Amino acid sequence: MEAYLNKDERIELRVSSTEKRIFRKAQKLSGDKTFSSFILRIVRKKAEEIVANNDRILASEKDRQLFFDAVFSESKPNENLLEAAKRYKSKKKN
Repeated sequence: MEAYLNKDERIELRVSSTEKRIFRKAQKLSGDKTFSSFILRIVRKKAEEIVANNDRILASEKDRQLFFDAVFSESKPNENLLEAAKRYKSKKKN
């Protein structure tokens, strides 16, 4: 986990008394020593999940685009691809 040495930023958040009660209970059950550390840990974990999921989606979209460009483009295969196809076909006959 990344160490945050310079904690000079502040986030203010308004919640209902019911939400705060649930958050406090969860903090006590989780073993986090402070309410701030609990909230920060939970929010950071969820934020990292959201970012990772977004990165996977973008990577998948990029892969999809590369695949369709390769399959449906008018470009001809390069020499390396032609050689690989020849090797594959020769092994398949054996």
